[in-house]
Amino acid sequence: MEVITIESGAFKHLTKKIDSIEKVVVNLYNKLEQKPEDGWVDSYEVCNFLKISRKTLQRLCSDNTIAYSQIRGKNFYLISEIQRLLQEKDISDFFKTGKTKNDFTQLFIEFLDNLYSETMAILKPCEIDFSNPPIKSEMLISINDVPLGTQGNLLGITGGEGTGKSNYAGSLIAGTIRETENIDIDTLGTKIQPNKGNKAVLLYDTEQSEVQLYKNISSILKRGKLETMPIFFKAYCLTSMSRKERMQAIVQSMDKFYYQFGGIQMVIIDGIADLVRCANDEAESIGVIDELYRLAGIYKTCIVCVLHFIPNGMKLRGHLGSELQRKAAAILSIERDNEPQISVVKALKVRDGSPLDVPLVQFSWNKEKGMHAYLGEKPKEEKEKRKETELTSVAKTIFGKQKHCTYVDLSEQIQSILDVKERTAKNYIKFMREREIILKDTANSIYFIIGNT
Repeated sequence: MEVITIESGAFKHLTKKIDSIEKVVVNLYNKLEQKPEDGWVDSYEVCNFLKISRKTLQRLCSDNTIAYSQIRGKNFYLISEIQRLLQEKDISDFFKTGKTKNDFTQLFIEFLDNLYSETMAILKPCEIDFSNPPIKSEMLISINDVPLGTQGNLLGITGGEGTGKSNYAGSLIAGTIRETENIDIDTLGTKIQPNKGNKAVLLYDTEQSEVQLYKNISSILKRGKLETMPIFFKAYCLTSMSRKERMQAIVQSMDKFYYQFGGIQMVIIDGIADLVRCANDEAESIGVIDELYRLAGIYKTCIVCVLHFIPNGMKLRGHLGSELQRKAAAILSIERDNEPQISVVKALKVRDGSPLDVPLVQFSWNKEKGMHAYLGEKPKEEKEKRKETELTSVAKTIFGKQKHCTYVDLSEQIQSILDVKERTAKNYIKFMREREIILKDTANSIYFIIGNT
């Protein structure tokens, strides 16, 4: 017999380990030997435990798959019976009773219905009923029949300080609070659908003082040829509120006025950057724009978002601007003309068509009328010049990163940079070729190169 000697300390440590293992094994054995105290549970507890519907439980009872006792019309089940069901039954037992694959699928679907009941209830109102077509969105704001503001969408208005953004927004309100088109007013070259149903028109200002907002409302009423505010027109100065309170006030008041006035015709938020702590905070910016887009859809209205940023060419700045540009149906930029007293309305984005083909609308202060007045559209040559300038800038951006570009790649990059559809991008390529902004590569005709820009 081989004898192994170890130190006393090591032997004691090994003995303790063996004792610990013995205790674990004994405890585990005792647990396995113990039988749970039997008791009774009702149908609700069984359904929750097994994650099944009441209908499924009734089927199990009818099939004698699970035993139960009935007291005063209510079923009760032994806990041991539930455990037996879990331990003894498997998928093969289900089919042995004559059930088919379709029966099992139906049983599984019922299980999923019960599991996802809350989600499916939320999703139900969003389901498209093809036999019941949705009401077509009404065009509320347009220039030369190009849709800018429609029901269920956002319209962005941007520009630098003192360019006339708030005055232009005021002209949209003046046009909206009309009850009929027979009232001829100056809406600064923009066609606006009258508010025939006297639905709510809401203005939230986060930047200007109460005194300045009062002056702006006076100008709006004067432009609309009204002496008093219509009962459905509500205006609020939100400068004293925190950013969180502003958003909450907008959401809850929209809900109230929607039911009070039978709908909301238009909402204008003058200064949406004041709804977030930082316009470059991506998560916060996405959250605010998503919420405004959601509200526009729920209440079937157009929410006009005024952003006091100077755009970078055809693009809005910051995460807030980028998200607004992505979600909005149209973006308008109010800029100073070469003549500083004149403001020009330029389209940066339209959902249908080309923003560079939308007329350039002009307006300026009219001393005799005591308000800003429409000056007409800029000449066609000016519009074409703007189009050439913008597309030249796009070409420099694309070919600054690569020397050659195929037609397909060029089209995709224009769509991405200008946020336009494929058809519009192809029209831009045609224009760029005509103006020799881009040229065919003589060495390989499938490629384009930048022209003499």
